[in-house]
Amino acid sequence: MIRMTSFSIKTRLQPDGTLQVAVPTGLPEADVDVLVVIRPLDSGNGKVAQKSSWPEDFFDKTYGCLAEDPLVREPQLPQEARENLL
Repeated sequence: MIRMTSFSIKTRLQPDGTLQVAVPTGLPEADVDVLVVIRPLDSGNGKVAQKSSWPEDFFDKTYGCLAEDPLVREPQLPQEARENLL
């Protein structure tokens, strides 16, 4: 039986930005696949920090930019007839 173990820890990065983690697995010596996910925490509340995928001033710079030349959706072409699948 193949067993996968997952766990969560909170730790602090070294001043140079490196992370050192020692994990006792209880498994015999073998090759393993390890996945590391680093999620920065908000220093104020200790919860996972949320970062917007939009640049900070994106909406201020782009809001209303198409007011004088709005996008127009052209009429769609008729849907082509296809053979029925069996």
